[in-house]
Amino acid sequence: QVQLVESGGGLVQPGGSLRLSCAVSSVTLDDYAIGWFRQAPGKEREGVLCISPSDDIKYYADSVKGRFTISRDNAKIRVYLQMNSLKHEDTAVYYCATPGSSQCLSLDDFSSWGQGTQVTVSS
Repeated sequence: QVQLVESGGGLVQPGGSLRLSCAVSSVTLDDYAIGWFRQAPGKEREGVLCISPSDDIKYYADSVKGRFTISRDNAKIRVYLQMNSLKHEDTAVYYCATPGSSQCLSLDDFSSWGQGTQVTVSS
């Protein structure tokens, strides 16, 4: 059973930055794609970014291009989401997840999820 734990959320002003971390247990990142997703109040969960074991990156949301990046540290078994130039509309609970395979698939294919971390962008 894959376990994922997000951290790094918080309150940040518009234009600010945060780095979210996803700690992954029981698996090696050499085998599994890891994605970041978010869910804003009253909205459906949406994909943000995903990284494969071969460092192929998939953007699910055009709105984060040029502002968010994803990276992995296989030694620490962590995947990071660096978020810059944050906007009010980035406010959401952010989740990391894995489809249990090496491919960045659609949201419905991700089978293991963390508990989420809240990101609030507000002045």
